[in-house]
Amino acid sequence: MDSVRVEVEPAFREEESAPAEQRYVFSYTVTVLNTSPNSIQLMARHWKITQGSGKVQEVRGKGVVGQQPLIAPGQSFRYTSRAILDGPVGVMEGDYTCIDTASQRPFEVPIAPFRLASPNQVH
Repeated sequence: MDSVRVEVEPAFREEESAPAEQRYVFSYTVTVLNTSPNSIQLMARHWKITQGSGKVQEVRGKGVVGQQPLIAPGQSFRYTSRAILDGPVGVMEGDYTCIDTASQRPFEVPIAPFRLASPNQVH
């Protein structure tokens, strides 16, 4: 549905990372903006995390951060979560499954790929 926009702001979490142990922690703050005339409910998430090594991890689950938020027309929902990689660079992408509360029809909202990179990475 074109009337739902997803914006993502990733950040490297240096204080939680341990490069010597191949542990690179990233946070990402997601804003889901509903520009449709109806309320929507975010029911499920699917993430594909591709690490710099080529290793791919898929994450599926109900809602986001333990919630299945109802987002009214013109409103947004914002949350922050984390991803832990085994290297300093990766890419995340995915989709949300939402329901248009007026029609009760489910629809997918794609999440464009975004880069996770610790500082000074040139990949």
